[in-house]
Amino acid sequence: MMMKNKAGGAGGGMSGSGEGAGPTAAAAAAALQKQKALLQRVETDITSVVDNFTQIVNVARVSDLPVKNSQEAYMMEMRASKMVQAADSILKLVSELKQTAIFSGFASLNDHVEQRIAEFDQEAEKTNRLLARIGDDASASLKELEAHYYSSAQRLAPDV
Repeated sequence: MMMKNKAGGAGGGMSGSGEGAGPTAAAAAAALQKQKALLQRVETDITSVVDNFTQIVNVARVSDLPVKNSQEAYMMEMRASKMVQAADSILKLVSELKQTAIFSGFASLNDHVEQRIAEFDQEAEKTNRLLARIGDDASASLKELEAHYYSSAQRLAPDV
């Protein structure tokens, strides 16, 4: 017999208790419940594989009666089918775990990317302010030098 346990919805915690703690606590509770459901699925499926394999080994004894051999062959096929179903369930579970790992990795990667974008935006603003200040300083220095040059006596004196 193969059982598939699906994780149910988390009990609560999303009811606007706190901006920072509410969603995090709810996500942790949901993750814990999903982990328990996945562990139960793994345990059930592995138990099914082991029990069915044990039954196949027990039935595999050779008997003299042809009728009994056909019954045993049918039982072995049935048990093998149940083993395949349990193994398929385990493979689906592994696939689900991989998807969860990938998508949770994307979520943390997106958070990191957003954090880095904010840092680079701050750095860009700081750089723009610095460049504006340097431009203002250069402009003021250039005006001062122009005024000095145009008012100097050397500009008016002829070259020898």
